[in-house]
Amino acid sequence: MDSQVFSSTRNPSTWGLYVVTDRSLTKGRPLEAVVEAALAGGVKAVQLREKDLSTRALYELAGRLLPIVRERGASLLINDRVDLTMALPIDGVHLSRTSLPPAEARALLGPSRLIGVSCHALEEAVEAEYGGADFIVCGPLFPTPSKAAYGVPVGLARLREVRQRVRLPIFGIGGITESNAASVIAAGAGGIAAISAFMSADDPAAAATALLRIVRSSPEGGAER
Repeated sequence: MDSQVFSSTRNPSTWGLYVVTDRSLTKGRPLEAVVEAALAGGVKAVQLREKDLSTRALYELAGRLLPIVRERGASLLINDRVDLTMALPIDGVHLSRTSLPPAEARALLGPSRLIGVSCHALEEAVEAEYGGADFIVCGPLFPTPSKAAYGVPVGLARLREVRQRVRLPIFGIGGITESNAASVIAAGAGGIAAISAFMSADDPAAAATALLRIVRSSPEGGAER
């Protein structure tokens, strides 16, 4: 794909917030509407993560989200699916420890696509950096139902450890709320990634605005565009 179709907001260090989708948490609202509201609140990056959908359904949903995301000058990534990243004019892919290794994904996608990687251990973060990732998501930091399958929270100590060893932009994830978001930024994250904080919010725009204000108020937080 020609890089001119990508978002102009493609520097993860400036995002501040990173929305991860889960349409099962939207309280019956269309996913597109929830994403649009979060973008209106200042979100600059969205990860489409709907693991139960077929390849065709995921492709079509990404196609519906793309103009919504583009209208706000934001970036759209898709979870795990390097093939769909290559097939769609989206900004990149988000990998986990069960995905292709970051280096293999980079070899397939080339330099123009973003690669994010979820990391639970320091070794995974180091592998992501050496493999050509553009940013990492560290967690889960606090208890949260959406990340229960990943075991006990790794805590802020893990985030600090990763920050000391890795130069990539880092987003904290897992149970982050307005009450603990400042501690995540103070521990070294440049931004906050979240699922239910946006998907389940009665007002996703207000939720995004409130969290972004906390991120921006810290010297470590993502810079404004």
